Amino acid sequence: MPGGERLAVKKHKPIPHEFVLEAIAPLSPWTRPMFGCLAVYVQEKIVLILRDKEDHASDNGVWLATTEEHHESLRREFPSMRSIRVLGSGVTGWQVLPASAEEFEAAALRACELILSGDPRIGKIPGAKRAVGSKSKRKEKTSKQAKKHGKNA
Repeated sequence: MPGGERLAVKKHKPIPHEFVLEAIAPLSPWTRPMFGCLAVYVQEKIVLILRDKEDHASDNGVWLATTEEHHESLRREFPSMRSIRVLGSGVTGWQVLPASAEEFEAAALRACELILSGDPRIGKIPGAKRAVGSKSKRKEKTSKQAKKHGKNA
């Protein structure tokens, strides 16, 4: 090239655990980057995050979008499932099927089967809980402000 210039070519990261997307392909999943990982959606629900990063490698694998109420029943199907350590200590709503587990691929494919069958334990509508919570906090804040200024809310 003249003057030693080079075209900048953006390199795309390989899709982590791509076999998962292939397994749920009949549902026409779509993806978007999230936290340096790949979030997987089916219609309006986020169902999975695919992670393969150098930092906190113990949390690499398939993250399941679920809630604490479903952990016990899901753990019966996925003995290696656990809370995601990079999200802090304690129990997290999101759970990981760790890539380091001996039965990782079988577990990930079983999760895909559950998603394909519409299992309600996997998948969340993003922002649904947050919107409800923020509305009640806003109402509470307005009530406190009214009391501070001597008004009844």
